[in-house]
Amino acid sequence: MRDIVKELEERRSVARLGGGEKRIEAQHARGKLTARERIELLLDPDSFEEIDMFVEHDCQEFGMQDKKIPGDGVVTGWGTVNGRPIYLFAKDFTVFGGSLSRAHSKKINKVQDMALRNGVPIIGILDAGGARIQEGVDALGGYAEVFQRNTLASGVIPQITMIMGPCAGGDVYSPALTDFIFMVRNTSYMFVTGPDVVKTVTNEEVTAEELGGAKVHTSKSSVADGAYDNDVEALTELRRLIDFLPLSNRTGAPERPTFDVRDRVEPSLDTLIPDNPNMPYDMMELVEKVIDEGDFFEIQKDFAKNIITGFGRMEGKTVGFVANQPMTLAGVLDSDASRKAARFVRFCDAFDVPIVTLVDVPGFLPGTSQEYGGLIKHGAKLLFAYAEATVPKITLITRKAYGGAYDVMASKHLRGDFNYAWPTAEIAVMGAKGAVEIIFRSSIGNDKEIAEHVENYEERFLNPFVAAERGYIDEVIQPHNTRRRISRALALLSSKKLENPWKKHDNIPL
Repeated sequence: MRDIVKELEERRSVARLGGGEKRIEAQHARGKLTARERIELLLDPDSFEEIDMFVEHDCQEFGMQDKKIPGDGVVTGWGTVNGRPIYLFAKDFTVFGGSLSRAHSKKINKVQDMALRNGVPIIGILDAGGARIQEGVDALGGYAEVFQRNTLASGVIPQITMIMGPCAGGDVYSPALTDFIFMVRNTSYMFVTGPDVVKTVTNEEVTAEELGGAKVHTSKSSVADGAYDNDVEALTELRRLIDFLPLSNRTGAPERPTFDVRDRVEPSLDTLIPDNPNMPYDMMELVEKVIDEGDFFEIQKDFAKNIITGFGRMEGKTVGFVANQPMTLAGVLDSDASRKAARFVRFCDAFDVPIVTLVDVPGFLPGTSQEYGGLIKHGAKLLFAYAEATVPKITLITRKAYGGAYDVMASKHLRGDFNYAWPTAEIAVMGAKGAVEIIFRSSIGNDKEIAEHVENYEERFLNPFVAAERGYIDEVIQPHNTRRRISRALALLSSKKLENPWKKHDNIPL
């Protein structure tokens, strides 16, 4: 018995070393932690239960039969984050560069299946060199097995990917199928084809960072939802995000204790809106003053900054927030903002997370670049997302809600449950000057007459009361009472039941 126990410990020691001390040192020299160090940081102390520690590949080509390392380049298992279970896999760059083999993919498939079967989130930590070339089609088939499971799990359990090193070729598509992707600045990158291939095919000279670094994917491509300065910060923030997310689509939004009170009054909100309707203000101030203890986890912070998306809590329960940001492009909706918000709204709806929408939108961004870029379809994505959502939906119009953008931003007409407005709200087809120029274009007179028409239009339409008279706004509320009104509405809607007509699936305008 003692000999068997000793052998077990020896085998475990070998497996835990991965590619060996030299490769671990090389990993540290690049500013990166190893797969096991990352798992240790992410999970609660002593909570990790490893699965398939001793799995090895069975490739006989190109001398691979003589190169076998236990674990085969990926560490898999489960553990807890603040007491809540998650499954995870972490690619080990010290073993065959973390490349994917048939055995490697089967390890990932096993924890994917277990996570889906048990209704628990799954985290993928990627740091790898793509497919293991020596295995040929077996590696390609292994990728497809992972992709298939990503797709089946979508909308059932949260799937999150941490890009913590290279991620190229087939490796990029699994992250793209997950709910959230985060990267580490200067040490991680993602691309379908690398700089060498790009140079050969298109004659472009580009570095890995310029082609697929964290800055590119968080601010330009929108592939990634956030980026952090190092592994430690990235994993610490991932723990924060997991705290906001449900375990599955059947468990509902999580709840945690809070010291904040429902009736907290914020007098500063009474002066948040500037007297000049063309002056910007920071919508994030409203978000942070409404949520519990100002604790907000923003999603895609560096992309489409004219709209804010992220998670906060109200009375301890997770809520998704979507808010126009007047500080950028006056808060208009464009293609990027529409896509960003639509994806976030659909995530919240899939996982029964209530949605609070804060509106100050002067319309859709005009111009040939937007129209040629498909603004109509991209705007329709956000419209579709709100219209199909059956979770509790609460909307607050703080200032402008003009034209079609009023409809799109979770209006009453899209089954909004509670639609509030501040006294400063302006709900109209368009701004006063533009409206006057159209209404009175055949009889428009001098500047004095124009000014009178503008004043009359503003008095008649640029307020929340016309919409309130028609029942499109449920109540005009005092800004300082915003938290109380939203909290009470969410509490009332906690047992909401609403179902869409049966369908195999919808056909969102992609």
